[in-house]
Amino acid sequence: MSSIFTKRLTKELKDLNQKPPEGVEIEEAESFKKWKLRLTGAPGTIYEFRFTPQYPLEAPDVVFVRPHVPIYSNGHICLNILYKDWSPVQTVAHVCLSIISMMSSCKKKELPPDNDMYIQLAAKSPKKTPWAFQVRTCKRI
Repeated sequence: MSSIFTKRLTKELKDLNQKPPEGVEIEEAESFKKWKLRLTGAPGTIYEFRFTPQYPLEAPDVVFVRPHVPIYSNGHICLNILYKDWSPVQTVAHVCLSIISMMSSCKKKELPPDNDMYIQLAAKSPKKTPWAFQVRTCKRI
């Protein structure tokens, strides 16, 4: 495993345990490959973070274990910082706060309009989806 990967995730896990952002709780983090976090922005929601040794240079895969609207029913999240706008300065805490913000500001509590088609065609990793980001909306292309 890459040394930057191990050092970075060790530090982030320590920070999340000692001073988690409001609304973020670790459900499971037994390895550096996958963590499950509970965010209180969407009641009862658990998110799974999957890390590759390229982290933090590459964004983690983040999916909902128990999806809520407006997230795709397979748990995929259309959030630009997880794809085209990823930067190594982002942390798991930053991603969690972005998800809480997205869920809290969502006015329409419904599945994305292309949900049924998307879940039939989507790869396991949401990073394999070519997303199109627009102001206040997101769709796959």
